[in-house]
Amino acid sequence: MANFEKLITLFFFAIVLPSIVLVDASFSKSMHITWGAQHALLQGDDLQLVLDKSSGSAAQTKKPFLFGTFESHIKFVPGDSAGTVTAYYLSSTGSQHDEIDFEFLGNISGQPYIIHTNLFTQGNGNREEQFYLWFDPSADFHNYTIHWNPTEIVWYIDSIPIRVFRNYENEGIAYPNKQGMRVYTSLWNAGDWATRGGLIKTNWTNAPFIAKFNHFRARACKWHGEVSINQCASNIASNWWTSPIYKQLSYAQLGQMNWVRDNYMIYNYCSDTKRFNGQLPPECFKAQY
Repeated sequence: MANFEKLITLFFFAIVLPSIVLVDASFSKSMHITWGAQHALLQGDDLQLVLDKSSGSAAQTKKPFLFGTFESHIKFVPGDSAGTVTAYYLSSTGSQHDEIDFEFLGNISGQPYIIHTNLFTQGNGNREEQFYLWFDPSADFHNYTIHWNPTEIVWYIDSIPIRVFRNYENEGIAYPNKQGMRVYTSLWNAGDWATRGGLIKTNWTNAPFIAKFNHFRARACKWHGEVSINQCASNIASNWWTSPIYKQLSYAQLGQMNWVRDNYMIYNYCSDTKRFNGQLPPECFKAQY
């Protein structure tokens, strides 16, 4: 019996743990360019995306994940960036896909970027929250992080939480926990809607537009199909994202988030009764943090 238990232990450490935790050391090891290869530059821990009138550019991780923390330092298009969108998000594929979004909507010189966040579950989105930033995101690199676990999703900027979406699946509210998602980055033209609803178009005389990324880290559970649904959600020590400290924001974090939401939030779908004809989505009536 002792030998059998030893074999089981060795199997766990040799097979299960390597599939659970992955720390990617650089963009070049983690990602590959999927669009606009003639524009993008991927070298070491640096990724540069370029947009001009001929094409934008994009990259994605080589592997999908289920739960963990995904961070990158990003420096956005400077100056007149109206019409441009820099995206950093997680997504699965197909018509029933899940998705967790950061999108950064450019603006004319002197006007602030808009941070656009959204969440799709089983192909359904319409959960937008938007913010202005409290700094110039084109002047230097800042940290943008998505933390996703079986309990909640948290969007962070420079370690400050700006949004939380909690898991109320047991009450009939869909939550992304059964599909592996890759990390995507892109820079593209959205002059028809990105800046003031499309009233301000992309000024191509300012091209090329350049967004820079570095320090990408995916501390996450690798997706190996349906077996990962339980494996990545198990409350074991190696699944650090399931520990109690990551199930609820601290008092200090709540204070930080309330400061952002009180001073810089410009749109919340849960306040838009007109859009939903008075029938707000059910999660709008649940405590999120």
